[in-house]
Amino acid sequence: MEALGTFKKELSSARKIVITTHVKPDADALGSSLGLYNYLIRKGHEVTVITPSDYPYFLTWMKGNDEVLDFSSYTDREKAQAKLTTAEIIFCLDFSALDRVNAIGDLIRKSNAYIVNIDHHQDPEDFADFRLWSTSAAATCELVYELIVALGDQALIDKAIASCLYAGIMTDTGGFRHPNTTKNVHLVVAELIEAGADSAKIANLIYDSNSINRLKFIGFAITRRLVILKDLHTAYFVISKKDLKKYQSQTGDTEGLVNYALSLEGIKLAALFSEREDGIKISFRSSVEVPVNKFAADHFQGGGHVNAAGGKSSLSLKKTVERFESLVQEHQEALFHAQVESIH
Repeated sequence: MEALGTFKKELSSARKIVITTHVKPDADALGSSLGLYNYLIRKGHEVTVITPSDYPYFLTWMKGNDEVLDFSSYTDREKAQAKLTTAEIIFCLDFSALDRVNAIGDLIRKSNAYIVNIDHHQDPEDFADFRLWSTSAAATCELVYELIVALGDQALIDKAIASCLYAGIMTDTGGFRHPNTTKNVHLVVAELIEAGADSAKIANLIYDSNSINRLKFIGFAITRRLVILKDLHTAYFVISKKDLKKYQSQTGDTEGLVNYALSLEGIKLAALFSEREDGIKISFRSSVEVPVNKFAADHFQGGGHVNAAGGKSSLSLKKTVERFESLVQEHQEALFHAQVESIH
């Protein structure tokens, strides 16, 4: 592990530490942040987790959640800025570029702190003093676990730490169904379960904690907002601000919706278009052979993993969808050539 000795030296005495992650944190982002937070607390450091925005209610069970500062919250921002200004070490987890943390990115650029980046996304920006980066890792939580082990502290992984890290690995592998579910993933989660992670309970907290409004919203989206382009092996959802308001949508309520489109027989590319105040947010999912991250980067100011990526658009919802359909039609041979022959 590159420069591990220097990194260990930085942690050799009690330090003021900030941990941050990307906008709208998912289970891997928050799980890696709070897993690392609880570990560093055990090591005697003064630690603060700062998120650029709020996050789904079904993640609030993680130990340390009550101490998280939301930079987008008026009540938290001043304290968060003070913590970032005085931090001696800043951990940047589950993102590869500072624009993924909005205004926090500018504070990190100006900081004199020792910057650590732990991530598994492609094309990392060179902003860190120490970087633990691997696209072969299924989740940032997997890398945080390996870092703790490399530091010789596996024995410090208790139930709270293990549960946070397990949650991130479980979700980023799609419940251990995605191609990134490697042998190492199973070995790591076995150790986390041994350390106290309750796999059934964590799955229940994340996947089976729906509000009635969310269930109604999902039913509405599937029956009224799903578009299937059978000849293009593509399906997508179009969700307007009006739709979100009608079902009193909360952060996290659209989580996983795009997977319903991808689950359809013969579908190789799926998308979710959500109309937000600051533009159109796009989630892409694809079958194993379709590089949806490249498609997102080339056409929608996005990126991510090969089969799970995101993007955005400043066009209207209607024009964004029209552009998407046109691009899929235009690039269908490159996107689907390997699959077209196998679809009957």
